[in-house]
Amino acid sequence: MITSRIRRDRYDVVIAGARCAGASTAMLLARRSLRVLVVDPLPRGSDTLSTHALMRAGVLQLHRWGLLDRVRAAGTPAIRTTTFHYGDEAIRLPIKDRDGLDSLYAPRRTVLDAILVDAATESGAEVQHGLALVGLLKDGHGRVRGATLADGDRRTVEVAAELVVGADGVRSKVARLAEAPLDYSVPHAAASVYGYWRGLPADGNHWYYREGASVGTIPTNDGDTCVFAVMPRERFEGSRAEGMDGLHRDTLATVSAELAAGVASAEPTSRLRGFPGLPGFLRRATGPGWALVGDAGYFRDPITAHGITDALCDAELLARAVIEGGAQAMAGYQERRDDRVRSLLDVTDRIASFRWSLDEIRDLHLTLSRDMNAEVEAMLSLDGRQPTTAPRV
Repeated sequence: MITSRIRRDRYDVVIAGARCAGASTAMLLARRSLRVLVVDPLPRGSDTLSTHALMRAGVLQLHRWGLLDRVRAAGTPAIRTTTFHYGDEAIRLPIKDRDGLDSLYAPRRTVLDAILVDAATESGAEVQHGLALVGLLKDGHGRVRGATLADGDRRTVEVAAELVVGADGVRSKVARLAEAPLDYSVPHAAASVYGYWRGLPADGNHWYYREGASVGTIPTNDGDTCVFAVMPRERFEGSRAEGMDGLHRDTLATVSAELAAGVASAEPTSRLRGFPGLPGFLRRATGPGWALVGDAGYFRDPITAHGITDALCDAELLARAVIEGGAQAMAGYQERRDDRVRSLLDVTDRIASFRWSLDEIRDLHLTLSRDMNAEVEAMLSLDGRQPTTAPRV
């Protein structure tokens, strides 16, 4: 029976989604002894569409939470350089040793999501895979008071909660059922195709740019390298004749003949996966009895590989607001989230438009770097550290 899978009929918080945003939020709340239930229809550690690159703020979050050693123990390679290729020019940047970190990481989602779920469970959260949130329970005033859950056989159970959190992705059911307003959106979206190869040099991240396209490589677990190709949506939508294999191969060749040759001689370890693109947005983050975290509340184009980092940062902001309690704290979560990501969303949209020259994309990357450095400072300030005025690259 589905009721036998649920330990109680009332929780402090019910979270829909057990991936980066949901599992992190659950872990942080459970560490403060809140009664937390997390449900996800998919198995623990299942794969999902993702660039799986962590920016410095994301690595910092895992370090602060005591989980970075688990990422390393899973065989995730340390990334100590990032090289930007603008046309035929390459700019190699070392990852600076600061804030207790000297590397970036790009764990597969099969690795990272499982680590976060395990940490949530160890902290006391109840995590149930194979269950999905299918409805919200509301009182006579429209306030959310719990959720209806269903298993794979469509058997349902109702659970009461002080707060229901949607961490269920860009097409969030919680957002839809709560009628969360769309507060801000941007017009552009890039499409992407990616896969994994073995036998490529694992010498850090490489990002390549030419007018109209971008490609790159990200070292990850098991000796694999994620090789991605990003292009305007129209190019993706018009590629049915050549298929994703042809689109990926041709985009690599257009942007970097050297990379294309390396990939052609390497061993593929996966099929290609494609994402047709989706314009970025900010949804209202909170309402009476509900909240959104991660892609459910805020999505920006994957071209800047920042989605996981966003999820880990927002999870802590939401958890702190829930622990503080009250409408003012929840409104503060929305305000801090929007202040942190609005500029990041705008610059990402400009990059995703592909309406730039090589000189212009350099300037956009400088803006992006400043915004990401501010994000690091915001996370450090949660530990009482004073922001630095020193330049961070």
